[in-house]
Amino acid sequence: MTGIIFDSVSKSFGGTPVIDNLELTVEDGELLVLVGPSGCGKSTALRMVAGLESITEGSIRIGGRVVNDLPPQQRNVAMVFQNYALYPHMTVRKNLAFPLRMKKLATAEIHRRVEETAAMLDLTSLLERRPRALSGGQRQRVAMGRAIIREADVFLMDEPLSNLDAKLRGQIRTDIAALQARLGITTLYVTHDQTEAMTLGQRVAVMWKGRLQQVAPPHALYTSPANIFVAGFIGSPGMNILRATLEEEGGERFLRLAGQRLPLTGMVIERHHGLAGYTAPDLLVGIRPEHLTLTDGAGPGILTGTVHLAESLGHETLVHLDGEMETLAPDAPEPTEATGTQPRMIAVLPGYHPVSRGGILHLRPDPERLHLFDSSGDALAIAPE
Repeated sequence: MTGIIFDSVSKSFGGTPVIDNLELTVEDGELLVLVGPSGCGKSTALRMVAGLESITEGSIRIGGRVVNDLPPQQRNVAMVFQNYALYPHMTVRKNLAFPLRMKKLATAEIHRRVEETAAMLDLTSLLERRPRALSGGQRQRVAMGRAIIREADVFLMDEPLSNLDAKLRGQIRTDIAALQARLGITTLYVTHDQTEAMTLGQRVAVMWKGRLQQVAPPHALYTSPANIFVAGFIGSPGMNILRATLEEEGGERFLRLAGQRLPLTGMVIERHHGLAGYTAPDLLVGIRPEHLTLTDGAGPGILTGTVHLAESLGHETLVHLDGEMETLAPDAPEPTEATGTQPRMIAVLPGYHPVSRGGILHLRPDPERLHLFDSSGDALAIAPE
């Protein structure tokens, strides 16, 4: 079995912490995606597994073996980089064969494995070309082939699709998922793109400011985020986070939000079992943009906003709204001191809506899909769906 275990791993550069007490397990044969904004420590974590960065504290195990002090060549891991890292003077065939020649394998064995790998990645017709004669997608497939041909225990992928255009990213993303499922090799994949994370990962680990925020299957991250950072980072656009107060009348609990009183449905109370012991009046409410429905007019439980900007994507319209809602940025909950600005609420309306700047919209939140967080931003003990 060849899993990866981060055991209380920390990393500092010149006394500045970059990763703080990382506890994470990549199961044998799993494709786990490490996702987060730039500077969160995800690439550093990957490089520590590869042996390209030292560990300040803790230990990393690959296949049950502590590798802290092993040089990269003794860890039997294969890495795919963002910039392909191909030898420009070598043909595709020679690029694929290079790691096998370094191992001094027999010529016949090298030829067999090059041909098999090329066929697997649809590179056979390109074997005599040099990298400059290849497209970005073809170069990335060669880079993947060079990792595969080594028959490593672990694949490490550091934002391998960042240099590709959107359409090609989607195609190569599908190829990577299918290839990993076919080979069954333990894979740690790093990206800042939450779409990549959600579509590729069997599980996704979200990092922020060097700390692990949540590890879960993609659907669980979407339906049951552990805190407002995960809620805002996962989903496109991210979840709206609004300040609210908790009220009680006649044995029933309500949310006071933007001057409106929203009843807490049985489903929301059941999912947020942390509500049972929550007595503070202030809390945070999360509403996904796609869970807001356009209505004809104002009324109980209806949020009203003024259109600041409308973006038509054809299949849907993204509407940015100003109003009485006190919204928060998940990664910076307080308004900036310099400007006092706060993020606008966003609604995703299906299809095309010819709304104009300054127009008034009335929106009904789906009462059964509200997300509740305490005033510090942690979820009120959500039970995963």
